Amino acid sequence: MTNDHKSPRIRIAERTVVAGDPTFWYKDAIIYQTHVRAFSDSNGDGIGDFPGLTARLDHIVDLGASAIWLLPFFPSPLRDDGYDISDYTGVNPAYGTLDDFRDFVEAAHARGLRVIIELVVNHTSDRHPWFQRARRAPKGSPERDFYVWSDTGHEFDEARIIFLDSEVSNWAWDPVARAYYWHRFYAHQPDLNFDNPLVVREVKRILNFWLDLGVDGFRLDAVPYLVERPGTDGENLDETHSVLKMIRREVERRNPDCVLLAEANQPPEDTLSYFGRGDECHMAFHFPLMPRLFMAVAQEDRGPVEDILERTLQLPDSCQWALFLRNHDELTLEMVSEEERDYLWQFYATHRRLRINLGIRRRLATLLSGDRRRVELMNALLFSLPGTPVVYYGDEIGMGDNPFLGDRDGVRTPMQWSPDRNGGFSQAEPVALYLPPVSDPLFGYQAVNVEMQRAMRSSLLNWMRWIISVRNAHQAFGRGGITFLKPANKAVMAYLRDHGQETILCVANLSETAQAAALDLPGHAGRVPVDLFAATPFPAIADAPYTVTLPGYAFFWFKLLPPDEAGKRTERPLEAQDRPDLPSPDRPLPRRPIG
Repeated sequence: MTNDHKSPRIRIAERTVVAGDPTFWYKDAIIYQTHVRAFSDSNGDGIGDFPGLTARLDHIVDLGASAIWLLPFFPSPLRDDGYDISDYTGVNPAYGTLDDFRDFVEAAHARGLRVIIELVVNHTSDRHPWFQRARRAPKGSPERDFYVWSDTGHEFDEARIIFLDSEVSNWAWDPVARAYYWHRFYAHQPDLNFDNPLVVREVKRILNFWLDLGVDGFRLDAVPYLVERPGTDGENLDETHSVLKMIRREVERRNPDCVLLAEANQPPEDTLSYFGRGDECHMAFHFPLMPRLFMAVAQEDRGPVEDILERTLQLPDSCQWALFLRNHDELTLEMVSEEERDYLWQFYATHRRLRINLGIRRRLATLLSGDRRRVELMNALLFSLPGTPVVYYGDEIGMGDNPFLGDRDGVRTPMQWSPDRNGGFSQAEPVALYLPPVSDPLFGYQAVNVEMQRAMRSSLLNWMRWIISVRNAHQAFGRGGITFLKPANKAVMAYLRDHGQETILCVANLSETAQAAALDLPGHAGRVPVDLFAATPFPAIADAPYTVTLPGYAFFWFKLLPPDEAGKRTERPLEAQDRPDLPSPDRPLPRRPIG
């Protein structure tokens, strides 16, 4: 391969923080995502609960996370894993009580962990009292109009069906109301009607209820579909953005530090609109980027990643992307072309059982066939590209999945704490568990668990603790600008992250074989790249292109320092005071109470 040091450079400036504004804590955060029922069972009934989660918070803190995002824990028939809510201001009795939730929030805050919960107001369960009242109320009454009804079921035909595997229409017949009701998701999840002021009032009441209990943020589920209008596809409408502005105003009135995180699986330009002018959501999941990370590794070509980042980097100063590799749903391929989708299916999910809707129902480790090098590379991109990383529970140890379970349950199995019974998740009889733990030879709890990995210095868990500690020590990753260097070798991705006086050079090899690239670094001649993990100085940058050679799937993070400062720092690792002692199962935990 040839190297052309005159390759083009793309520059995105760092975003500033205005004095007097809220803390913007979410820009520096690492978010840990989990389900209460999947984390730890304290009472032996086979279902995780808040006391169990609270008892395991030290694991999350020790990993280096600073926020925890909980999947729905509200009363629910659980036909959609809790996203079918029947009471917005309660706790599912299987998970504990409101007092248990209060204890959890207090314990999380004492450890410096922010708490983000779900706000699922696109739809409710059909068992919610609002729907039961609506279906019996007279047509045209405020009670009936909590939901969207039709006599024919033919309105809004332009709206696509999201769950193609299970639904044939966005309308469902209700025999009690003798009318059709609108649902963008499952038929048992009727959509709320945001044209009804009573619905808006209830949403405000829900927000204030949880803010009073100390919640620090809300993940807004399915926000593109809040409002529907004839002649449109029912997505990304102006009226939807008006609802989000209302939610933002209500949250800021009560707690200016509270964060709104949008789930908007949309094309890049539409996803960007959910930030508004800094007056809608503070954060949004970067759905356009996520599948392209997997595409780049599969094709050994950085092009898909750089292209999408260049289109999505200009955000309002107060806003931030939330980056993720995997989560509780399928690896969605909705926002790639049909050709790209087919390619990713053939590369990562050859068997039809591994696919669902327009995605892949696998965890990170199994998607990458247990290849530790690729797992580390993907996480290095997650932690160094612009945005706030979200780590899905169990991915810090390389947990596997069970594609033989229904729907998306295969990636929602019990956390694997030890090689003991039920993976240390529960003392219940195995038949009583909400889902069976993964038990295959490569990824099951006997081989992959927290206890064993904490005791092994070279484990994935300890590597994750280390890379997160380095990330947390440098604000350039969360708040800095980015400059893409674009070397001629497309298998190498290189970029500068800069914030204030700090500049970090990140280089990643997307190929399974060793690669070299010449990096054009004008303005940095004379500086010394010093490895952030071991404080090892590399040869100083000269006026000529800087050549870097990497083994397969390897990456470097360098801090670019003047020669005199680099010499002083080679005596010890750059961040020795923050680097985890590996292994250290009993080391004192950091205490960073939230005031």
